[in-house]
Amino acid sequence: MSNRQVLDVAEWSRFEIHADGKLAGFVEYRLEPGRITFTHTQIDEAFEGQGMGSALVRGALDAVRSRGLAVLLECPFVRGWIQKHEDYADLVPESERTRFGL
Repeated sequence: MSNRQVLDVAEWSRFEIHADGKLAGFVEYRLEPGRITFTHTQIDEAFEGQGMGSALVRGALDAVRSRGLAVLLECPFVRGWIQKHEDYADLVPESERTRFGL
């Protein structure tokens, strides 16, 4: 398995995942006071099927949790990931969970 690192690149409003120093993918977001909306996830096809998307989303959500931000899910990949990992559903405001299938 490659050496993976998830970074918040705030100036580009996205979290990136790097594998062995190469950009493998990113998840874009919109930051507002007290909350973050994930809008789009993209993994380079050279890295598909290696769990990069899951590692990226987990890393991004862990960073968001540490900042105390609420999460909204416009990105279908992030929404689907949280649906499969219910221990992250608490990041989504309770009033929004039904809308996102949680």
